Amino acid sequence: MNFLDKMKNRYTVKKYNPQGKISEEQIEELKEILNLSPSSINSQPWNFIFVSDSELKKQLAEVSFINKEKVLDCSHLIIFQVLKNTADFEQQIEESLPEGNINYYKNRVKIKGEESVKSWLGHQVYLSLGVLLSACAAMGIDSTPMEGIEPEQYDDLLKNEKYETLFAVAIGQKDETDTNQPKFNPKTRLKAEKVIVEA
Repeated sequence: MNFLDKMKNRYTVKKYNPQGKISEEQIEELKEILNLSPSSINSQPWNFIFVSDSELKKQLAEVSFINKEKVLDCSHLIIFQVLKNTADFEQQIEESLPEGNINYYKNRVKIKGEESVKSWLGHQVYLSLGVLLSACAAMGIDSTPMEGIEPEQYDDLLKNEKYETLFAVAIGQKDETDTNQPKFNPKTRLKAEKVIVEA
């Protein structure tokens, strides 16, 4: 099956098989793929937490609104975080990026103010979400991107002082009765000609 066919078949899972576990080999591959995600100026302001511990998943499930069952039943929950303080980000790029990249940040991003910097940093983390969902589709791993969580409560549980949570992705094996599968609930999208144009 080529990538286009895999994307036609991927969907957002609503119900997971709690016995469906992702192999350690595939988890390591996903970690490496996320580490290779693109970001503007190679900024990489992110942190990815792979949660498989059942006790921690239970605690996170309680602060995941309607996503509680997905968090409990998925194989792994991947939490996407962004650097909390711009000072920490600036120290990171000073230590790891070439002068041209740093100057771009100072002259094109930082100049617009703290709120703009925070928004820009968050956008970089969202780029990695697209990479992960595509990788899961290619690898035959079912997934659910979730903003319907309580990020501050996640942060209280994870106790990661330098980063704050933006969203999470459940991965695992769908339950065969999941009614959101395309065979039960056909995928719908706007007509391509409405959203894709040539210029």
